[in-house]
Amino acid sequence: QVQLVESGGGLVQPGGSLRLSCAASGFTLDDYTIGWFRQAPGKEREGISCFRSSDSSTSYADSVKGRFTISRDNAENTVYLQMNSLKPEDTAVYYCATANYYGNYGRCRSITRWGQGTQVTVSS
Repeated sequence: QVQLVESGGGLVQPGGSLRLSCAASGFTLDDYTIGWFRQAPGKEREGISCFRSSDSSTSYADSVKGRFTISRDNAENTVYLQMNSLKPEDTAVYYCATANYYGNYGRCRSITRWGQGTQVTVSS
């Protein structure tokens, strides 16, 4: 089955860290541009990080730059989002996706496939 499956979300205190995983099945991630997105309650879904497989370029939204890191493990066919120094405003459902185009400021474009999402809650 061709799909993306996120995991690693949960409840964390402000200042804490989480690592999200996005595992692909049925296809190879290194053929694609990969993005992480998030959607907070009452807000639109926003792109926060984009990874271009051809040259391993990365981009981030200003809101997460310096705190979040996107990476890919070819052997595991998985993309990760390491999230440090988490803030309450990072609370959202986080999604990974494959995309046709790389974008600056974490804005991958022309999404071709979404994962189901994983909840991240930052609260004391």
